[in-house]
Amino acid sequence: MSSDYIHLNLFTMNSVEHVTTGNWRTPGDQSDRYTDADYWQEVARTAERGGFDGVFFADVRGIYDVYGGDRETAIENAIQTPSNDPAYLVPAMASVTDNLGFAVTKSTSYNHPYQLARELSTLDHLTDGRVAFNIVTSYLESAARNLGLGERMDHDDRYDRADEFMDVCYALWEDSWDDDAVVRDRESGVYTDPEKVRAIDFEGEFFDVPGPHGAEPSTQRTPVLYQAGSSDRGREFAADNAEAVFVSQLTEEGVRDYVEDMRDRAAAKGRDPDDLLFFPGIAPVVGETEEIARQKYETYAENVDTEATLALLSGFIDLDFSELDPDQKVEHIETDAIQGAINAFTKNDPDRDWTVEEVAEFAGLGSTSPVVVGSPEQVADELQHWYEDVGVDGFNIKEIVRQGTLRDFVDMVVPELRERGLVREGYEGETLRENLFEEEGRTRLADDHPARN
Repeated sequence: MSSDYIHLNLFTMNSVEHVTTGNWRTPGDQSDRYTDADYWQEVARTAERGGFDGVFFADVRGIYDVYGGDRETAIENAIQTPSNDPAYLVPAMASVTDNLGFAVTKSTSYNHPYQLARELSTLDHLTDGRVAFNIVTSYLESAARNLGLGERMDHDDRYDRADEFMDVCYALWEDSWDDDAVVRDRESGVYTDPEKVRAIDFEGEFFDVPGPHGAEPSTQRTPVLYQAGSSDRGREFAADNAEAVFVSQLTEEGVRDYVEDMRDRAAAKGRDPDDLLFFPGIAPVVGETEEIARQKYETYAENVDTEATLALLSGFIDLDFSELDPDQKVEHIETDAIQGAINAFTKNDPDRDWTVEEVAEFAGLGSTSPVVVGSPEQVADELQHWYEDVGVDGFNIKEIVRQGTLRDFVDMVVPELRERGLVREGYEGETLRENLFEEEGRTRLADDHPARN
């Protein structure tokens, strides 16, 4: 734990369903408003009222068609389908907030770094420095086919490309323009001093990018960097790049081991290990009393679509659960998809033998993250325990119903956490990086980050 208080992100997706299946059917759920800008502005206002650091947008390319070998289950049950690009929501949400940040998921496998660097610089300009980049390498085979590739790249090859992708982005964001390159001298007619703008002349295995960057430096230059590496290769990538890490382990021991391992890896690369912030996911079900919370939970659990959950997990893990017996034990396998998803039920919880049916029941509400059910005091107790005793810096709050999960948490749990001095009353700075690291004036990457060396 390196933070003075608990940091919070809303973990969501610009789609009907994200990681909770079937609860779009719950009375009062507003998931079908995902195409409505007013809906997302309401979400932004509520999150900022709760002192959240940001809205963390997951995203995916392709359709979850591993389960049963077809796409019908994913389409019929709205498994992250239909979905829209989250980046276009950011200006609308930023326009009604002053401090809330926005983490946008983008794939290094299916974007070009020159274009993406410009897009994120644009968003950082428009939000006055409130943007983060959640770096993913993508995992669905259907995405590769739809984007012109014959097949998905191998797991390690995707990370090789990601390494080079980030090298290009860093060169564009950090090295291409001097801070004082833009002079705006009306008398001389010089807007930008060309001697202070440089080509990057990058030549690599995957990319040849001469540069220079097409955008002038934004408030943060490089956006805040999120990552969720779980495999050994993914952890090395996160240790090189991440400022904040999304944690997928199920148990306290698993989280502690992961945090310790990641801090050790960062230190070995010459980085301050305390400069990594850790955010496990959590799905809260809150009621004015424990009994009311339990009643909500039972309703949500009844609405979980087991077939849809298994289809979602099949895409995560690259394993067709429809071919397995419900009582079959889930064993660790190496796949080219999300290694953290299978690790959550095998390596990270080795004392329990999960069956296919148990995995489906657990993952129906929040996928690989724990569900916390109770009164505001009980939920606050659990978060305080993970923050103080397990050593995490904050939480990615996963939605079960929209906007009920967020509103219940902000209206009931946040006041309890604030009373305990565990959640901010106000924001430290104007940029996302300042607020995450609780340091006014810290708008740039740390000096020991590889991008600055």
